[in-house]
Amino acid sequence: MTTQPHRIVVGLGFGDEAKGATVDRLCAEGGVAAVVRFSGGPQAAHNVVVDGVHHTFRQFGSGTLAGVASYLSRYVLVSPEALGAEADELAARGVPDPLAMIAVSPDALVVTPVHRAANRTREDLRGDARHGSCGLGVGETQLYALPENGGAAAIRVRDCLAPDVLRVKLAALLEHYAPLLAQGCHEVPTLREMAVDLLEFGAAVAIVPDVAYLTAAAAAGSLVLEGSQGVLLDEWRGFHPHTTWSTVTPAPAQALLAEAGLGRGEVWGAVRSYATRHGAGPFPTEDRTLELPEEHNGYGAYQGDWRTGHLDLVLLDYAARVCRASGGLDLLAVSHLDAAPVGVATGYASLPLGDFTDLDHQSRLTAALAAARPQVMPLEGPVDEVIARCVGVPVGMRAYGAARADRVLEVGTRGRVVAA
Repeated sequence: MTTQPHRIVVGLGFGDEAKGATVDRLCAEGGVAAVVRFSGGPQAAHNVVVDGVHHTFRQFGSGTLAGVASYLSRYVLVSPEALGAEADELAARGVPDPLAMIAVSPDALVVTPVHRAANRTREDLRGDARHGSCGLGVGETQLYALPENGGAAAIRVRDCLAPDVLRVKLAALLEHYAPLLAQGCHEVPTLREMAVDLLEFGAAVAIVPDVAYLTAAAAAGSLVLEGSQGVLLDEWRGFHPHTTWSTVTPAPAQALLAEAGLGRGEVWGAVRSYATRHGAGPFPTEDRTLELPEEHNGYGAYQGDWRTGHLDLVLLDYAARVCRASGGLDLLAVSHLDAAPVGVATGYASLPLGDFTDLDHQSRLTAALAAARPQVMPLEGPVDEVIARCVGVPVGMRAYGAARADRVLEVGTRGRVVAA
């Protein structure tokens, strides 16, 4: 059994906080048996750069280039189409037999082309009131799985092993979405075409229950549990309605570890040296005059613009409180320390935690942020120290560039911070 702690990586912003690169660097230390995804789906875009090779991880865990296996837990939405395309990309980058490196929970929801087309149609119909969706069908898959919609008819990975069940569920899915799809221009494959693809997926990947996989992997080494998006986009704690359809706090990861009898995981909060947001929603410190080059993010047809702003200690404090209420926060991974200095905003709004699942409360916070006009002041001291003081936990990793070699790990094998 490894002496390293099991580590959980979450984002403390609106996503794009270098979670994938943080996971890759932790895996590169050795001793990691598996990267376990615990939220999101194919809309994830985790950029990893190793020895000049760049890959954007969407379904595979971000430890793949370090030779670490991936597991998609029941909390992850699985797009067989996206997973297969990513396997081909990884093979082209020199990863031998990527599909042999991944296993999937039988309880994970499956994202189909129908969900993707419905997602895009719904966003098209919203016009200027778009939510900022990635347009990949993740939210639509979660919506259909609610009891008042498809519920039991929702397609899960285990159904990709049962041809008769799969065909019945695909027929129900097509019937459910026919009225919405008729209002748009997005075509979908036939029932037969989708059934063939999903059955091929079921035969191509290992399908293993959560507890069985985590227990076996933990016997061989430590686990790194990889989150998606950022806690400011969390389905219950983010700023409604500009949120993801997934719980992206540490809570699902801690639940997986507890179910497998593995104890509490050490939570790493990933954060940039400045604020970013991709797409619609309030962004109090946004400053379009900032010159912060971004190599791996840009405009998305459905997600919208890439936005940058000054360091926001109000939102960072809120994210830290959300984590502490939902699984904890132990260490920070601060990235983009090579970026041009920015200013900092603090104390401009009160963002109390409301009752869990109270979306009316979250909507009020959204309105408060949309109306806020914070005063941006010069930073007092190094940005990583300012962030650590705000959050109240030490920095365990510092990054001065995009590549693995640019990341300095400052913790020992038991998670103890060592001298910087």
